Amino acid sequence: MIVITGAAGFIGYNVLNSLRNLYDIVAVDNKIERLALWNAIRYDGHDNITYLNVEDSYLWLEFNAPKIERVIHLGARTDTMETDWKVLERLNLNYSKFIWNFCTENKIPLIYASSAAVYGDGTFRFSDDDDPNYEWDYYPLNQYGESKYLFDKWVVQDQIDREYGKENAPPIWQGLRFFNVYGPHEKHKGKMASVVYHFYNQIKETGGVKLFRSHKEFCEDGEQMRDFIYVRDIVNVIWFFLMKDNPSGIYNLGTGKARTYNDLARAVFHSLGIKENISYIDTPIEIRESYQYWTEAEMEKLKGIGYDTQFTRLEEGIDLYIKHLEEKNV
Repeated sequence: MIVITGAAGFIGYNVLNSLRNLYDIVAVDNKIERLALWNAIRYDGHDNITYLNVEDSYLWLEFNAPKIERVIHLGARTDTMETDWKVLERLNLNYSKFIWNFCTENKIPLIYASSAAVYGDGTFRFSDDDDPNYEWDYYPLNQYGESKYLFDKWVVQDQIDREYGKENAPPIWQGLRFFNVYGPHEKHKGKMASVVYHFYNQIKETGGVKLFRSHKEFCEDGEQMRDFIYVRDIVNVIWFFLMKDNPSGIYNLGTGKARTYNDLARAVFHSLGIKENISYIDTPIEIRESYQYWTEAEMEKLKGIGYDTQFTRLEEGIDLYIKHLEEKNV
C-alpha cells in the first residue's frame, strides 16, 4: 500500500494515475470530493483507492501503519502568492513534519516534494547539496518558498545532522525540489497553473501571447529563463526512487537546461499551427523586485546515482501537452 498526499493535485494525480493499477493506494487531499476528475476515478472500477482528507489522515495512518509500504508526500499549499503564514505553517511545515516523524517511527520509506522556490533568485546557485555543514544561505522570494526552505533545513540540520551522528529519519528518504512543472491535469490550479497552460489559453482566445518585459539591463524582453520540466519526467523519477533503494537525500528535479519564455511561446504557437504573435507588457510592480530571471537545476546528483533517462525536450513536451489540451482541456 502506498500513501499519496496531495493526490488530487496536479503532480499527485499524475503519480497516482501511474501507480493505481499496481498498488493499493491511500489518496490524501482536502480537494478530492470537489474535483470532477476524481469522481471518474472513484467509479471506474478501481476500488483499490482509499480516500482521506488531511484531518482524517492523522489517525488513519497511525492505525494502519503496518500496511504501508511507502509514503509519497506531495500535499502542500502551492500558491506562491499566499501571504497567510499560518496556512503555510500548518500545511507545508507542520503536516510535513508529522509525515516525516510518522515514517521515521514506523520505518516507512518517504518521498516528499520540495521546491526550487527555496533557491530564491539563484544568487547562491541551484545546488542540492544536503550536507548539514553546507551554508544554507538561500533567500526565498516568497512565503511559499520560505515554508519549503524551512522544512528542508529542519530535515537536514535538525533531523539528520551527520556531523554529530544524529539521524532521526525514515529508513530511506528523498526530497525532490521541483522546478517549473507543466503538463496534463493542471487546469484546476487556475492562476497557479503553468505558463504553458496560460499561453495556450491566451493564444486560443486572442491569437497572441503577452510576455513580461525585462526590467534588467542584462536581459532582453522575453529572454528570462526557466528550467521547464514535463510532468511525465517527474513521474519517471519518482518511479526510479520507488523501484530500488536509492541513496537518501535532497535532489533537484528539473531538466538541467534553462529555456527562455520566448522559446516556450514559440513552441506553443508551433504546436497549434498558428503564426507567432508575441508582445511584451511590464512586469507587475508587486512582483517586479522578486521576479526570477533565471532558474536551472544542477542535476549531477541525480545522474550520479544512476538516473540516465533523458528528460523531455521542451518542444516535445509542449507538443504532447497541447495535443492533450486540444482533446481533453484538463
